[in-house]
Amino acid sequence: IGKNIEGNEEIVQRMQKEGHLIGNHTYHHVNLKELSQKEAEQEIQKTGNKIYESAGICTAFVRPPFGEWRKNLDLDMTMIPVSWNVDSLDWTTENTEKIIKRVVKDVEEDDIILMHDIYDATADAAVVLIPELTARGYQLVTVSELAAARGGMSAGHKYSQFR
Repeated sequence: IGKNIEGNEEIVQRMQKEGHLIGNHTYHHVNLKELSQKEAEQEIQKTGNKIYESAGICTAFVRPPFGEWRKNLDLDMTMIPVSWNVDSLDWTTENTEKIIKRVVKDVEEDDIILMHDIYDATADAAVVLIPELTARGYQLVTVSELAAARGGMSAGHKYSQFR
């Protein structure tokens, strides 16, 4: 979320150095479908500028809050919207065991899992899920790595899985 970058620029820089995929999630965590085209573009541009100022990169990826994307916004902004097809529901339960159970039950090859780093229960679940999913033969990769392995991505499409 763009507004959270201010005062946390070093975290964005560290993420870049560690090889994390940095994406745009709007500046105020708003539903883009509820905004005008211009307001939606401003939400994304403002965050993109903050990312660039912090890490020196221009991200092509946007994960729209609530999974809601304005039709054709990606064509105007040359952004690639990325959603998910496995929702850990961490944002509703904030319960580590429930998060783990749901992800393990629902995940399949080439899935994109939605988890939020703002909940302690999610961080605790990740500590269990990463070795568990790896032991089951899954390879954890960034969206860009997954896309490259499955033929790439292009503007004009919204991605939520690569099956």
